Amino acid sequence: MTGDQPGAPQTRRGPIGALLHRFGHLIHELSKFATVGGFAFLVDFALFNYLASGRGMPPLAAKTISTIIAATIAFLGNRFWTWRHRQRSNPAREYALFFFFNGVGLGIAVACLAISHYGLGAIWPGVFQTPLADNIASFIVGTGLGTLFRFWSYRRFVFVEAGTPPVPATSHDRQSGA
Repeated sequence: MTGDQPGAPQTRRGPIGALLHRFGHLIHELSKFATVGGFAFLVDFALFNYLASGRGMPPLAAKTISTIIAATIAFLGNRFWTWRHRQRSNPAREYALFFFFNGVGLGIAVACLAISHYGLGAIWPGVFQTPLADNIASFIVGTGLGTLFRFWSYRRFVFVEAGTPPVPATSHDRQSGA
């Protein structure tokens, strides 16, 4: 014997294990973001339908009001739960950027609703000017596209990672003499 002790056995990771190891933090953030977003979605959905159907408010106005209230709930959930581990910068900056990007997300949802209700509804009013069509256009298509945009923008611009080093510049000059 040479005295060498075998080390701890290395466990081999499969492709799923490697992905989880590499993107586990992102999956964790995404699951929290989805939970907060799911709750805000329920508030948005219930309030939109109450205002549009129960109170007779026009669909675009109802969607705007319901989204603003749901966005406030989402801001609080994301700031104090989803990205609580990230450094807090200026709260006014975070709040302003959050609502700016929510405005863009609202624009995406309202555009989907407007295209369906008024654009396609002008061609097939019996199909596209119904509460079911408004809900599909607003909540499935609009919220789906808006959610993808929101996750990317919140993570990138609102709740930034503290101390993230800048990407180093690449050097095109070779000093190795080759």
